[in-house]
Amino acid sequence: MLTGPAPTGLKPAPFFADVAEGPDGVEAWWVKAEDDTRLRMAVWPRGAKGTVIMCPGRTEYVEKYGRIATDMAAAGYGMVAFDWRGQGLADRPDHDRGMGHVVSFDEYRQDVAAFRKVMESIDLPKPWYLIGHSMGGCIGLRALYDGLPVAAAAFTGPMWGVQMGPVLRALSPLLLGAAKPLGLAKSYALTTGPWVHIPFENNILTTDRDQYDYMEHQTEKHPELTLGGPSFTWVKQAIAEARLLMAMEPLELPVVTIVGSDEKRVSIEAARDRMETWPGGRFVSLENGRHEVLMEAPAIRDKALEAILGLFAKHPA
Repeated sequence: MLTGPAPTGLKPAPFFADVAEGPDGVEAWWVKAEDDTRLRMAVWPRGAKGTVIMCPGRTEYVEKYGRIATDMAAAGYGMVAFDWRGQGLADRPDHDRGMGHVVSFDEYRQDVAAFRKVMESIDLPKPWYLIGHSMGGCIGLRALYDGLPVAAAAFTGPMWGVQMGPVLRALSPLLLGAAKPLGLAKSYALTTGPWVHIPFENNILTTDRDQYDYMEHQTEKHPELTLGGPSFTWVKQAIAEARLLMAMEPLELPVVTIVGSDEKRVSIEAARDRMETWPGGRFVSLENGRHEVLMEAPAIRDKALEAILGLFAKHPA
């Protein structure tokens, strides 16, 4: 539970503990970004070793990380997770609440700034550590360059580049450039659309049926958490942001980046290349792992947790 006074204007938000399977004592709060967008954050019980800042991926929501919060608590860490704008219970786009859309990735920087202000106000125990997954790996890396004070960072399947087939890659610049003039800026990007259920046999996220059922149960019980594909604008801005981040000089910060060998969503090469240029950076490839290495089969998941917690333990302050 939070021990300090809630910042002025901070109000409790819903949290679906029935599907999260996280530690007891979680508290959820509404947070306002500078542009008045309403966001949501969840804080699990404080840990003696510090606080893990969990940056979720696109389409995700705080409840999805309940099991990870349990792992962090067992290792001695508290954890905080976020609903970025446009997903979870945060404010959604007016034109289509089921579409992932931002005009610029700078909007996510506003989200980080708002969450950081609250984290400092409620005095979450330090040192802070960061885990960034998928899109959260992109947002989280930018947050590090913006000065988020963490002792170490881990990235899983980070969106530092997007996988595309050769045809789509060749057509991508033309399609994305023409989207706005053609009035498609707020339309679903090519090959995407509204949210649909994907059977386990066709999923590219995890090889583990139990973990897949865990995620599926959450959206079945609370369909308001689901999110469909991204807009053309979102895709264009995501590609631009990833390119900017990959061109920046590495920071003096301990980092591990973990990807599955069967990753089909983000670029494995971009993650490997970034770690090769990062002093002390470590790249870990997990055999047979898919996009969700922290929600994989136990043998794969355990290796991911070992790499992350091992890094954090080496940097206690």
